[in-house]
Amino acid sequence: MKEKLNVVIVGGGSTWCPGILKSLTKHQDIFPLNRVVMYDIDEERQKPLGEFGKILFKEEAPGVYFDYTTDKDIAYEDVDFVLCQIRTGGYAMRDKDEKIPLHMGLIGQETVGAGGMAYGIRSMTDMIEIVNDVRARSPKAWIINYTNPAALVAYGLAKAFPNEKRILNICDQPVNLLRSYGRLLGRDSREFEPVYFGLNHFGWFTHLYDREGNDLVPVIKDYVKKNGFKPADAEQRDQSWLDTYAVVADMLEDYPDYLPNTYLQYYFYPNYKLAHLDPNYTRSDEVINGREKRVFEECRRVIEVGTAKNSSVVQNDAHGDMIIEVSSAIYRNTRQTFIVMVKNDGIIKDMPDDAMVEVAASVGVNGPQPYAVGEIGTFYHALMVNQYSYERLAIEAYFEHSYEKALQALTLNRLVNDGKEARKVLDKLIEANKDYWPELK
Repeated sequence: MKEKLNVVIVGGGSTWCPGILKSLTKHQDIFPLNRVVMYDIDEERQKPLGEFGKILFKEEAPGVYFDYTTDKDIAYEDVDFVLCQIRTGGYAMRDKDEKIPLHMGLIGQETVGAGGMAYGIRSMTDMIEIVNDVRARSPKAWIINYTNPAALVAYGLAKAFPNEKRILNICDQPVNLLRSYGRLLGRDSREFEPVYFGLNHFGWFTHLYDREGNDLVPVIKDYVKKNGFKPADAEQRDQSWLDTYAVVADMLEDYPDYLPNTYLQYYFYPNYKLAHLDPNYTRSDEVINGREKRVFEECRRVIEVGTAKNSSVVQNDAHGDMIIEVSSAIYRNTRQTFIVMVKNDGIIKDMPDDAMVEVAASVGVNGPQPYAVGEIGTFYHALMVNQYSYERLAIEAYFEHSYEKALQALTLNRLVNDGKEARKVLDKLIEANKDYWPELK
């Protein structure tokens, strides 16, 4: 085991980077660092975040070398962990992902529906390039990927690199939910033992045990039905996220078996969600005018005053903490339990083996060792097979340059669910993504 680690953050212009940097500085007891480099293709966007990082590391981790770059040779050479979150096309393309479907009377959202498929296909070329670039320079590096839409990206990477053993796809939404459960119960969510199954942004907590072995799911259900549900960091969230968490109470009323991932509301209540989305002001606008502005303004303030002490740039630390804790579990071989994405390979009965399911797993030096789920009910199985089929067809459309499979994928998607509408929105997305998608024939 190396005494200290070299880390690169790919997507150094992301507004989530300050939180990751903060987590890196505060968790050196479990993830000791030699070098941290941020990498992005957008030099101008990355610069204020990188300069913030220099100040942060000078004050909180002066023994660690920190820098940022647009040179992949510098970024990827001799690294141990690659922490990857990119947004191909930036917010300009996210804006189209959300607004094109909405103007056609369909759900417009970053990771689900037609917009989610557009983003997923758009991400694949860059993600494949990143893996190849890393492997050319650091063959044994662990790639911890949390690029959205994680379901499509994870399936695509598994197809592109079938023999890869050091790519781990993760998502922070289960962790955000666990922290939210902890807040409403007045407990430390790190003590919970979760039992979870699904696909990314499409799953359920079946049990949540405390240290004494008590299942807290019934307690949480009862609380949410009586009091509603808020994120752990409700005071820092934009209104759309507060609305998103509030609908969990409705899902529990209608489907009371398990605690649902918040994203399931798009699939359960598409008409309701569509009626409450503004095609002229979407989540993309909210982020640009909210978190985006706050993060960059605070980074510039820190640069101006020359200190990161008492900075408010890091508001939700769940994202950064999870990434570092998962990486630490691999580095230290702790066998700690996390909810991650892995090939099904029999974990969930009667699901295809190549499905990238999201389940609880023990994580150590050899990666995740998932816990078996077994048989699931007809309702959940049907939902998951439908969603998996959409994901598979979308990724096959990318690799095969197939218009037919892209059309099939959107027709199957529960947020489109109509062949005529699928063709209309697909044609508009092809035009919008002509600089990013392969030519579909």
